[in-house]
This record gives sequence, structure tokens and C-alpha cells, in this order.
Amino acid sequence: MIAVRPTRACWAGVRRALPIVLGYVPIGFAYGVLAGKSGLSQSNTLLMSLLVFAGSAQFIAVGLFAAGTGPAAIILTTFVVNLRHLLMAASLTPYLAGWSKRTLALFSFQLTDETFALHSVGASRLECCRLEALALNVTAQFSWVLGTILGMIAAGLIDDVKPYGLDYALAAMFIGLLVSQCESRARLCTAIFAGGLATILYLAGWQQLYILVATVAGATFGLGVEKWSKH
Repeated sequence: MIAVRPTRACWAGVRRALPIVLGYVPIGFAYGVLAGKSGLSQSNTLLMSLLVFAGSAQFIAVGLFAAGTGPAAIILTTFVVNLRHLLMAASLTPYLAGWSKRTLALFSFQLTDETFALHSVGASRLECCRLEALALNVTAQFSWVLGTILGMIAAGLIDDVKPYGLDYALAAMFIGLLVSQCESRARLCTAIFAGGLATILYLAGWQQLYILVATVAGATFGLGVEKWSKH
């Protein structure tokens, strides 16, 4: 019985990661194709997915590399882009107090926007479900690496990935993650409010700032709804 429990925990993590897998494979594929078109070697393309594992940072790095930007500028840019990971990791820290340093290192290395979204929903269970959390992260990175390899293979056959609509996979993945988190009326109201506000600001002509404003306003609104519902 004891030997079965770790297996069940790992499979639970794999199942939870399936919505991420559906997004990571096509996006990783697009990255592999673009990296090949930029002149980045196949070994470096694959190593970025294995050692960096940061979707937006990898796309930015490939673009900068194609433009002839120097290594220092590429490293600094990707570092700034990924600073948000410090905040994500900090918010989960109270639930990881009993983890060993090696386990924490592996967990934090594979923490992404999407895996954080799933971990934050069940943050209180992280202490007792370490294998499930790690299996979720490993599955997510495996799917990204798989997509990268497929993209590398197809790089010589595809001139432009835009006609294939692969960019929609990322939006579809976040929609799936959002739906899975709307487990209460407060969360559903928050999602509708934030999404509606973001749409209104975007149609009003706001640029990237509309995402930040809608996020902060949505979080504030959600906190208010949650406190009001407890009274």
C-alpha cells in the first residue's frame, strides 16, 4: 500500500498538468521553429528549454539573438522579464517550510506562470503532496521540451508559424486554467470583473498597461467580495 501512494501522487500531478501540456506543446513547437529560423543551433535551442525553461524569456532571447544583440543584453533582458518569479515563489514560501533545499531548488526551477496558477489553488496541500507538485512541474517542462524538439525538426519545413494559429494555444491554456479555478462565486465574480475591465480598457485604446490595471483592480475586487461574503 505504501508503494502505491507515491505512484498515485505522481499520476495526480500528471493529470493536473494536462491543461498546461495542451498549451506548452504547440507554443514550444513555435519556439523551436523560430529558434531554428533565427540561426540558433539545435543544441542551444534545446538547452534553453532544458536549463532556462521560461517561455516568454526564450522567445525574447531568440528575437534578440536574431537581431544580433550581444550576450550581456540578452541575459539582462531575460532576467528582468523573469523577475516576477520572485513574487510567485515568495507567495508559496509559507507552504514549503518543511521541504528540503534540494527539493525546493527543483520546484522553484520549474515554477512558471502556469504551474504557479495550479499550485496557488491548492497551496495548503503542498506540504503533504510534494510528489504531486513535483510531478506537475516535471510534466509541464517535459511537454515544453517535447514541443521544442518537434519545432526543431519542423524548422526546415515551415517558413512561418503564424498561419497555423499556434499563438492561440497560450490563450486557450490560460482560459482552461481560469475555468478550473472558478470553484466559488467569489472567484467567478472576480474573473468576470477582471476580464470585463481588461476588455473595456483594451477597446479604449490602452496598451500593455491595461493588463496591469485590470490585474490589480481584479485582485482588489476579489478581496472585497471574499470579505463581504464572509459577513
